[in-house]
Amino acid sequence: MSRSKYIVILGAQESGVGAALLAKQMGERVFVSDYAALQPHYERILKHYGIAYESGQHSWERIKEADLVVKSPGIPNDADVLKRLEAMGIPVVSEIEYAFKHTQAEIVAITGTNGKTTTAALTHKILADQSLDVALAGNIGDSFAGKLAEKPQSLYVLEVSSFQLDHIKDFRPHVAVITNITPDHLDRYGDDFSTYVDAKFRICMNQTEKDYFIYDADCEVIQQRLADSVDEIRATQLPFSVKKKLAQGAYLEKDKMIMNVSDQTIEIPASSVPVEGLHNLKNAMASGMIGMLKSIHKDAIRQSIEGFTGIPHRMQVIEEFSGVRFINDSKATNVNATYFALESVKHPIIWIAGGVDKGNDYSALMPLVREKVKAIICLGEDNQKLLDTFSRVIDPMVEVRSMSDAVAQAMLQAERGDTVLLSPACASFDLFKNYEHRGMEFIQTVKAID
Repeated sequence: MSRSKYIVILGAQESGVGAALLAKQMGERVFVSDYAALQPHYERILKHYGIAYESGQHSWERIKEADLVVKSPGIPNDADVLKRLEAMGIPVVSEIEYAFKHTQAEIVAITGTNGKTTTAALTHKILADQSLDVALAGNIGDSFAGKLAEKPQSLYVLEVSSFQLDHIKDFRPHVAVITNITPDHLDRYGDDFSTYVDAKFRICMNQTEKDYFIYDADCEVIQQRLADSVDEIRATQLPFSVKKKLAQGAYLEKDKMIMNVSDQTIEIPASSVPVEGLHNLKNAMASGMIGMLKSIHKDAIRQSIEGFTGIPHRMQVIEEFSGVRFINDSKATNVNATYFALESVKHPIIWIAGGVDKGNDYSALMPLVREKVKAIICLGEDNQKLLDTFSRVIDPMVEVRSMSDAVAQAMLQAERGDTVLLSPACASFDLFKNYEHRGMEFIQTVKAID
């Protein structure tokens, strides 16, 4: 009888703990190592299942004996422990790669700088509304490995980040989606945008002629990358666009979304998409085409789209007080996401922005800021870049250090008919645990307004 493998998991949050549970279920010897302190919830899970772990360090003597290392996406690719593993020839894979090796399920994988969460959630809704045996996992919430360990299913819709794609080898989705690519996370990619683009395109590197690749035909970065690698993409390509008519794929014609997939054409009114913005029409096109690939009737696809209410912290309308609307877009952690937010709001905006800058270039926002923004509330520990960019065109600009002060200042600036928009364009880690924490504080503060 062959001995069980020794699997080391680096990182003990959602991804790492999910991989540990799957490895344990597969009968492997498992050790989890996290350089940070463990969250109590995940520590309880590891203890409950009798999985060995450590926190506050990476014990090299235990790690170097691994047959395979599963890396959590939060660990930078240039971390010392990864360099040492590479030097020893010990294979390192991502959690989605590890889970992929343990299932024959069909996979729909969705990546992109923005829109991937909404597209994944809407795709899952379209499929689940037809009672398909489908699970939603990945970067959107529950890990792929954890879902697989909990209850194997025949179809998975996965939101995947560039960090998760960095360490795949054989991961092959039947349907791969790239919603768009704009500069983001460049601090993790040596300030090299092309490396980040390459990471996104890894989603389709193992696809064959039997698979499908859905992408934004309006995104110049994607179009250039396709032109540069014309022989590399083997999957059937299904582009989508709101600017031009396409022979195959999906496009916007007047007030209708036209989708042509596998010799079938369906038309769905653009008004069926209840969440605002052209970017959400694109998300609906991508999700609708996936529904068509699963032979779901056009009326069912339309009904699922009509019933979609969006996702938390993404253009989430919270309340309206005295004619002032409050929108939570805390998930907008980069400039492109905030561009979509500003573009979709039709009323004068009090913009709450700021946080941890990821090498942002705010110049793309200038036309929309000039046109729509009345005041900017800078919520962060270091707001200098925002001030330098917009202080010459926006007055007032106010600096605050708490969400309660941000909302209070917004109320002072807002008039009936205005929109207070939290769309930071930055990460949240200076004042908040994550974008969810930032969004929840905004929601709670707004709802507490007398």
